[in-house]
Amino acid sequence: MKVDAHQHFWRLADRQGQWPPASLAAIHRDFAPDDLAPHLKAAGVEATVLVQSLPSVADTHWMLAVAAETPWVRGVVGWVDFKASDAAQQIETLARNPLLKGLRPMLQDLPDTDWIADRACDPAAEAMQRHGLVFDALVLPRHLRALRRFASRHPDLPIVIDHGAKPFIARGEIQPWHADMAALAVLPNVHCKVSGLLTEAGERGDAAALQPYVQTMWLLFGASRLLWGSDWPVLNLASDYAGWWELAHALAQRLYPAPQADDLRALFGGNAARLYHLDPC
Repeated sequence: MKVDAHQHFWRLADRQGQWPPASLAAIHRDFAPDDLAPHLKAAGVEATVLVQSLPSVADTHWMLAVAAETPWVRGVVGWVDFKASDAAQQIETLARNPLLKGLRPMLQDLPDTDWIADRACDPAAEAMQRHGLVFDALVLPRHLRALRRFASRHPDLPIVIDHGAKPFIARGEIQPWHADMAALAVLPNVHCKVSGLLTEAGERGDAAALQPYVQTMWLLFGASRLLWGSDWPVLNLASDYAGWWELAHALAQRLYPAPQADDLRALFGGNAARLYHLDPC
């Protein structure tokens, strides 16, 4: 099945003082399943993974409730404070809901670059592993070395790097991002999402600008560890759903070595379904 491995919903009433600011008019409103459904239908996408965008357990419960009422939302990636004294217990409680598929600390917003490498995160990571959850890594290039230390300590914890770690596409900068991603890709438990790239590209958001980064991900992670995601509605800052869906397919056709039909099915759905243990349509 075709899967969007990364999308969001939110209610502004729940986000007082939180991102997005009013200056981002394209996304400064509520977004709900009825807003996304027409885009999924047009693209033929059959299932999604709903990902947190607010560091709140209450928001996680809200997303799980939305997923329970939305047949095509097959999984939720929520949030827990990994360094809370009761983090493992919180994870055990949340994991009783089979729609919870993963957790995502918002590392990109934390001032400490090495936050995730702290062994204080280990009990939460071990609890995730016990319950078969995926660790979504919302990171910037500066976090990749710390993420590698964390991933090396937890070789049985599935990890997926969101948005390719947000490389500096707008600047045309590929190092040291390339080298640090290569070091992570050596670890078989680490995966990568082809998502969020148009937002990072800014005015350079075309196939030529994105190609070196997507090609790097393809060569490093291969057909079995890449997942496509829309990052909708954040995507609306740079494009629209149909535009990114079509551009992602065009980029895939340019990859070397050329992907086969099975590879494309994996990238645009199969890998996400397997990694997040999504129920079939």
